[in-house]
Order: sequence, then structure tokens, then C-alpha cells
Amino acid sequence: MHRFFSFYFAIFLILTSTTLFAKEEEPTLSDLTEDASLLENNTEYSMSILTCGKGSELYASFGHTAIRIQEKNSGLDRVYNYGVFNFSDSKFYQKFTLGKLDYYLDTSSYDNFINEYEYYERQVKEQQLDLPQAEIESVVNFLNNNLLPENKYYRYDFTEDNCATRVRDIFPEVLGINFLWGEILNNKRASYRHAINLELGHNPWARFGINLLLGSTVDKTIDDDQIMFLPIYLEEGLKNAKYRMEPLVKETKIVQDKQETLPLRINGPLWMNIGILLLTALSFHVRIFSYLKPIIRFLLLFSVGALGCIMLFMWIFTNHEQCAANYNILWAVPIHIVIAFVAHKRTEWMRIFSLLFISLLMVAFIIHLIGIQILPLIEIAPLLLALMYIYIDMYKSSSGSEVSSAVVDS
Repeated sequence: MHRFFSFYFAIFLILTSTTLFAKEEEPTLSDLTEDASLLENNTEYSMSILTCGKGSELYASFGHTAIRIQEKNSGLDRVYNYGVFNFSDSKFYQKFTLGKLDYYLDTSSYDNFINEYEYYERQVKEQQLDLPQAEIESVVNFLNNNLLPENKYYRYDFTEDNCATRVRDIFPEVLGINFLWGEILNNKRASYRHAINLELGHNPWARFGINLLLGSTVDKTIDDDQIMFLPIYLEEGLKNAKYRMEPLVKETKIVQDKQETLPLRINGPLWMNIGILLLTALSFHVRIFSYLKPIIRFLLLFSVGALGCIMLFMWIFTNHEQCAANYNILWAVPIHIVIAFVAHKRTEWMRIFSLLFISLLMVAFIIHLIGIQILPLIEIAPLLLALMYIYIDMYKSSSGSEVSSAVVDS
């Protein structure tokens, strides 16, 4: 049960990732005034993009992106960070669950920013940009305008509006048609799900959970612009980007080289489901384990039904658009949570339900094969086979009772 709730909570963490779970200090009025005065003095700026490596914790699985602005005359060295939210909000958990959590732009000193990543042993790369002073000042103006109370907040969206996409969108908006991104995918097909799975290779449970709750919307083909929702691809896009036909990045260096070693973990979900299949098979084929059959049938149907209820809730009642059109619900049918209590009854309805569930399971498999939604088939295949055992037993038992009734009537 502890594993189940940890797994469920993990999904919400995934949907609010690519940032540190920390509330930075609020910018003060003096900070903003200082920025404005620096612009009026035509001071010399340098600008760079900071790409932070991922960590072992779930919320750090996708890295982070921020902007560093240095003012060479005064020594001001500031990091602009779009990945901040207010954990102390009294409605935090409600907004968190429903996908209505607002993030905002904040600033911190460069030293504080780097010290935090050094403490958590997450590598930080810096891409120094080769831009004229006028263009950098335009970016600083843009950022400082975003810092204003009426502009700083935005509704976080894991794939469409996060710390990386906010930085991505600054370049074409401020630099205009003279700016061109470098190629990232090189004509290779990619999807949000594929990109997410690559980043979660070290965390099988999180990968399994997110693949269950994310719907078919994340399986559409995406382009170079869209894949920059993850910091690692934004860094790649900047690598060969050009401004006025000249390379945008003049230097790339590692400014924080401590990197936590991410442990390789066994595929826990796969082995769990293999264990479920083995227990189910034993209860059906080995007489001494037959007493387990009703227990396994109830637990399996109830658990799958509960999972289907969570999928349905995430699809219909939240703003997490990535959870919409989730065809995992074809095999994790919410009504299973009710059927679990009556599956032992030998009635015509159980025969009809068993045929329906077998059909839905096959439809889910076809949807996977034709690419409408990629299911975590490696992990769930043993679970689906265990469900087939249950459905076929329900069908046979109900059919047998029908034959017995017919004999009695005759």
C-alpha cells in the first residue's frame, strides 16, 4: 500500500518537474530599481544560459534552465529563474493535484544559485552568448518586465510552459527573424513520451507511473521547437543557433562539475508484474495454491479498477492536458473496482462482462500497435496475462452455470 501511494504521488511530482522544489527570495523594489538604473547608464552586459544536470530525486529528473546576466561595471551577477513556486500557498496541494499551480520568475545571485547545485551535486553548464549590447539590454528589459508583479506568474504546463520553454521563447521574441535555432532531431521522429522516457532511464518506477497516467496526446510527433521543453534539448538547440548568420554561443564551459552518480536500478514494475502473473498461474494450475484464486482475483480486479479511477480523474477533472485521451483505461477499466466484489458470482452478466473486458484489452493492444498511444507494454504484459486468466475463468464459470441451469430446467 505504501508503494501504491508513493507511486501515485510520484506522478504529480513528474508533472511539476524541471525545477528545484524551493522558493527563492522575492525580488525587492530596490532590486528592480537597480536594474533600471544600470540600463540608463548604458553599462556593459554579458549573458549566458545555465543548464543544470538532473539528480536522483524525482523532481530533479529533467534538469533545469536559467539565465545568467552579468553587469561588468558594477559586478552585479544575477540569475533569472522561471522555475519557482510558492510552497506555502494555503491551497498548494489542491492546485498541485488539479494542475492549477502557478510558477513565477524570480532572481538570485549567481553564487547562491551555483552553491545550491554544488550542494546537491548536480552539474551546471554555461553557454556564453555572443550578442551585441543592444540585444542583451533588450533581453534584460524583457526579463525585468517579466519580474513585475502583474507579469511574473504563469500557469505551469509540463510540456508547453515551463522553465525551459520560457527561456526558449525569449530568443525569437526579442531577437526576431535574425535568430535561428540549431538542428536538434536531424529529421528523426520524436514524441514527448519518448523524450521523457530517455530522461527517466534511472528511475523505472517513475517511468512506469508516468507512462500509465499520460495519455495519447504525448505520443504525437514533435519538432525541434517542441522538444526544447526539456533543458538538455534547449542546450542542444543553442549549440548551433545563429544570430545574423553568426554562431550565437561563443563558449561553453562547466561551471559546477560535481555530478551525482545516478544508480542503475532493476525494473521493479516488470518484476512485480511477473510475480503477479506467477501467483495467478499457480492459483489456477496447482491444486495446493487454488485457495489463492479468489484472493488474487479480488485484489487484481480492485487494484486495476482503482488505477483506472485515477486515470479517469486525471483525464477529466484536472488541467493536466498530458493525461487526456488515456487509452490505458481500456484495460484498467474503472468498473473493475465494483466487479471485484461480485466476480465470484456465476451469472449471465459476469459472462458478458468477461467478454467485454477481453475485447477492451485487445483493443488497447491494437491501439498500441498502430501507434495511437504507446503503452508500457514490457512492464504491463505480465499483468495483462494475469487479467486474461481472471477473465477466462469468469467466462467459463458463468458459462458452466448456464449449462447447469439448462440441465435442471430440462
